[in-house]
Order: sequence, then structure tokens, then C-alpha cells
Amino acid sequence: MAKPDILEAAERQRYARHLALPSFGPEGQERLKAASVLCIGAGGLGSPAATYLAAAGIGRLGIVDPDVVDLSNIQRQILHGTGDVGSKKVDSARRSLDDINPHVQLELHDTAFSVDNAMELAAGYDLLLDGSDNFPARYLCNDVAVLLNKPNVHGSIFRFEGQVTVFAPHLGGPCYRCMFPDPPEPGAVPD
Repeated sequence: MAKPDILEAAERQRYARHLALPSFGPEGQERLKAASVLCIGAGGLGSPAATYLAAAGIGRLGIVDPDVVDLSNIQRQILHGTGDVGSKKVDSARRSLDDINPHVQLELHDTAFSVDNAMELAAGYDLLLDGSDNFPARYLCNDVAVLLNKPNVHGSIFRFEGQVTVFAPHLGGPCYRCMFPDPPEPGAVPD
């Protein structure tokens, strides 16, 4: 019996370059479509990550951000444009991401990622992508990923330097808190 095709004809055309890659192909695209990511933050880190995840064909993308688009940030927050200034970032994200790829299921959360909602928000996703801009959210994202046995992709940036780390303690690796056991004192390091 033939395996059912989960990609629509329009998706096959959209992802033709992925499908042609021997190391990716239809199976890789179908796995990507079946995957879900919760992106914490739609700013300088979350913005390009969400853009590329949607363009690549992630099946379900959640974005958590309570902020509004600010003109002074859009040079690095590529998900948002001049016409979005003053809008909620999640509303701007919906407009941009729907235009980039209408096949992606978007779940937008106009709230801060906090101890009150983090477990509930993260529970339904395969992977957490930490694009937060403050230490309490970074540590919370880590702790939730550890408790829920999920991988945590962490990004941080300072001026012209950046780093990306994948933490997978559920596979026996270290977590963010393993590397940095104690958060810095408030104001000791820039967010």
C-alpha cells in the first residue's frame, strides 16, 4: 500500500527545492510539516527564526510576545515593517508569516512568557526556541524545556556578537542552567 501524501500540490511546488535535495526530499519536508515550534519572542532573535521556519514549511508555529513594534527596532526585527509600527508584534507576525507561507498553522500568544503560563504554552510543541531578551525568560524557558523533556534552542546577541546553542538534556546533554547555574544580578549584564 502506498504511503499517503501529506503535502498538497501547492506545497510540493513551494518546497520544490527542498524536495529535490537527496538528503531532505519529501520525507524531510513531511517531517517538517508535522513538527511544531514555540518561539519565545518576536524581536531581534525570534523574528528571523520565525521567518525562516515559516518559509521552510514548519507545520505549526507558536509565537509568544507581548510587545509592540517600535521604529527603532525594525532594522533588526525583519518580521516587522514600517507600516507595523505601533502594532502588536503578534499581529504584525501574523500578517508577515501568512504572506510568507499560508500553509503554516500560526498560534499567536499576546502575552509574556511567565511562570503563570509557560508550562501550558510550551506543552503542545515539539521544540522551544528561546529568542527572549531577558534573563528571567531565558531561565524559565530552560526550566520548562527540562521539565517537559523538550529540546531548547537558545540564541543570544550582544552588539555584533551572537551565539546559538541547542540544549537537549532529555537526550543526556546539559541544559542552559548547567552552563550558567545562577542568573546574573539585575542590571549586572545588559539584556
